[in-house]
Amino acid sequence: MTRMSSSEAFVETLVAHNVTHVFGIVGSAYMDAMDLFKPAGIRFIPTAHEQGAGHMADGYSRVSGRHGVCIAQNGPGVTNFVTAVAAAYWAHSPVLVVTPETGSTTIGLGGFQETEQMPIFSKITKYQAHVTGPARIAELTARCLDMAMSERGPTQLNVPRDHFYGEADYAIPSPKRITRGPGADESLDEAAELLTKANFPVIVSGGGVIMSGGTAECVELAERLGAPVANSYLHNDSFPASHPLWCGPLGYQGSKAAMKLIAQADVVLALGTRLGPFGTLPQYGLEYWPKDAKIIQVDNDHRMLGLVKQISVGIVGDAKAATRALLDRLANRELACRRNAEARSQKIKAEKKAWESELSGWTQERDEWSLEVMKGADRMHPRQMLRAMEKTLPKNAMVSTDIGNICSVSNSYLRFEEAPSMLAAMSFGNCGYAFPAVIGAKVAAPDRPAIAYVGDGAWGICFNEILTCVRENIPVTVCVFNNEQWGAEKKNQVDFYGRRFDGVNLENPVWANVAKSLGAEGIVVNKVGEVGDALASALDAQMKDGKTTILDLHVTRELGDPFRRDALKFPKRLLDKYHHTSAV
Repeated sequence: MTRMSSSEAFVETLVAHNVTHVFGIVGSAYMDAMDLFKPAGIRFIPTAHEQGAGHMADGYSRVSGRHGVCIAQNGPGVTNFVTAVAAAYWAHSPVLVVTPETGSTTIGLGGFQETEQMPIFSKITKYQAHVTGPARIAELTARCLDMAMSERGPTQLNVPRDHFYGEADYAIPSPKRITRGPGADESLDEAAELLTKANFPVIVSGGGVIMSGGTAECVELAERLGAPVANSYLHNDSFPASHPLWCGPLGYQGSKAAMKLIAQADVVLALGTRLGPFGTLPQYGLEYWPKDAKIIQVDNDHRMLGLVKQISVGIVGDAKAATRALLDRLANRELACRRNAEARSQKIKAEKKAWESELSGWTQERDEWSLEVMKGADRMHPRQMLRAMEKTLPKNAMVSTDIGNICSVSNSYLRFEEAPSMLAAMSFGNCGYAFPAVIGAKVAAPDRPAIAYVGDGAWGICFNEILTCVRENIPVTVCVFNNEQWGAEKKNQVDFYGRRFDGVNLENPVWANVAKSLGAEGIVVNKVGEVGDALASALDAQMKDGKTTILDLHVTRELGDPFRRDALKFPKRLLDKYHHTSAV
């Protein structure tokens, strides 16, 4: 036990848990603790907006494998965290959200910057702690940090601002790390039996493979089975793209090769994935999910097993450990799938070749709307641009993707060799995620190229964080897909609302000039032939000169497949005044 102030105890607990960075905006509510960050070896990174701070903490945690920490002023500063915390929740990111609160003696009096802060985060955190007195600040800080790791998600530490000024005898808690095993022997035995008898096994490699560091084990199991491997939705980095058994991602705008191969499966091993509904919906008119296949699902959260798809075997365990256990069980077995391994290998090659050929020839969208808006267009086709970017990306690049039509289309073109490398807003799907997330990723891995893919609509939400990059010397590269529209929603108005465009067209400034005015570099790109050189130049500026560059990529207004066809219907109008006789 050591006598210290509660601010010192709070900071000492962060240090004991290897916290080296905190993202946020300065506030009087926690200034006593912040004054100790620098001498304690913690870098405070001031951001332009609290939502950006939360996304940076998310990106930092996903790349580093350590806690991402964000903090803000009580009241409005804390409420600005909500969207970022929800995104971290669905990404399973171990983020600690520190929420200073109004003073303990005035709670409920409606004072300045006061609101109830615990209920706001109750459904988007894995654990919440309210510091009831200064003497408990170290205990509860440590518990939030431990729970963020053990529960794989954000936790909230709520601290009345006066509790930073207490004094007590503290014992600083050490980190408590839970090691997860492979799962129950009975379940693993059942899974091994199914895989032994499978004629066409397919592996779906999900986020759990990345989080457990189990990519190498997944590769070994795939090779043992000769099984094609599909990435789960928005986890394109869960299996190396250069491997012959890699087939690409499932889900929205994913790989037709992966979809056509999993359709033939008699056994699917869902490894570290909850098989979320948006990642298994039909695409390109393909009802690809195999209706009669046996499904083995591995997840460290028992509540995910069988939640979306009916399963034959559920394994509650760590993806890496479970894969190793399955490899041990299959080591000396005669596998049915080895008897047709060569034929299956040829199918994999054929489907991948056909899909790559289709992607290379798919230089523009083919629907009536896109063909119409392409007339006389002097801008780049989005798919040609994405293909050119794919060829230029370094193998060790980290790429974050935002929500939007072109960002979603990029799912077909993003391939990675190592994990973690891809960051996406996952199923929360909020705009304004990619840029701040990749800033956090760059802080975690400054030696790796960091690139954000952002539509121009989402860019309007988050471009203020250019200031953070410039002020804090955190160089990244941003690819802004500038088609002057909210493309995903415009596609709905094309398909369902007679091309009556309201709220979707954007009149943008020259984003490259905006970037320069804020102290970054800016490049306008109009031609596909210029994309590779522009991206390479921006990455050189990032890695060699420490400069942030915004690529203002002017693309056509053609649109990919609708984002939410499953959730829309043609409108029904009963009143005459709401009948439209022509498109606007």
